[in-house]
Amino acid sequence: MTNIAFIGTGYVADYYMRTLENYPDLRLIGAWDRDQNRLKVFCSFYKVRSYNNLHEVLNDENVDIVVNLTTPESHFIINKAAIDANKHVYCEKPLALSVEDAKLLVSLAEEKGVIICGAPANALSNAFNLTKHQINKGQIGRPTLVYAEMEDGPVFMANWQKWRSRSGAPWPGAHEFEVGCTLEHAGYALTWLIGLFGPVSHVSAFSALTFPDKGKETRNVQLAPDFSVGCLVFHNGVVARLTCGLAAPRDRSMTILGEKGEIIVRDLWDNRSPINLSKRYERSFWQKVVDGIESRLGRRLPFRLYKGKELSYPSTQQAPKLPAYPSQIDFMAGIQKQAEAIQSGQTPFFSGQVILHMTEVLLAIHSGKHDYTVETRFHYYL
Repeated sequence: MTNIAFIGTGYVADYYMRTLENYPDLRLIGAWDRDQNRLKVFCSFYKVRSYNNLHEVLNDENVDIVVNLTTPESHFIINKAAIDANKHVYCEKPLALSVEDAKLLVSLAEEKGVIICGAPANALSNAFNLTKHQINKGQIGRPTLVYAEMEDGPVFMANWQKWRSRSGAPWPGAHEFEVGCTLEHAGYALTWLIGLFGPVSHVSAFSALTFPDKGKETRNVQLAPDFSVGCLVFHNGVVARLTCGLAAPRDRSMTILGEKGEIIVRDLWDNRSPINLSKRYERSFWQKVVDGIESRLGRRLPFRLYKGKELSYPSTQQAPKLPAYPSQIDFMAGIQKQAEAIQSGQTPFFSGQVILHMTEVLLAIHSGKHDYTVETRFHYYL
């Protein structure tokens, strides 16, 4: 049994609680939040112990892993305090808001002999494993080019002020717009990209605030970019384009082009996303039919057909319990992997130098770095 404690009981904490049910060897023994009202509601809803302060959490000898679910500007200070207290740490993205701070955390964790891991956990999904298996089998030949989309749609135009989590936490829209689309969402694609293709060598990026008016709740807030595009070159030669945004229609797909075919993952937020494999770039029968109709009509039809064959998941693979659409991610999977690594003395993939590398790439895209050489690197073994 591995004991964990939450720091932060806001909106995302409910996603973790929903997927905690998947792992009976993980036990949440308490939580703390600087918002005492929110802490009281969360702990009452889930029948969880509430700590009086951060110091009490860090001095609890029963806590094995501190799960940092605070807002990004608090990540570094909470992570450092936990490591200083000789606690293993699992942190929501990003690890820190500067590469220097992230390096310090990883170095300190190595010195203390504790493991620091980072979210998101969607690259531990059934969909990721199925995709990687197809690539390793050589189904599309050598991968060369990837298009990754992380568009969340124009959420600022929705009625987000009334959105509530399972236990009643409000969705922190104004703060999300202040943090920006890249820090909030690029990690969901980067975990896949780095997990599939290893470390990134160069980044060229651009970011912009394209919709500066996001409602009265944000009038006194300094808003971050709501659009970014990063072109990544990997050490193994793969080239990828990652687009993030808060305005274009929702699209969380990934298209992987190889020398002999392509793979399309329809939704990186779906643990068992539909995945299409197309060999030799052939068109399906129905795609040929639709292409013929469109040629005769002289216009595109208002729907999309995916090329190739939709892959099947192993029938023996049990589907975990997940949050409702669109966040169908097993959020606790990363903590489970960390717990297993602690027990076995191994190093989980999304920890240490890997999460530091991902943080550097993430911050480079967020800052719109041009022709940026990524300094950090890791031994690729996933």
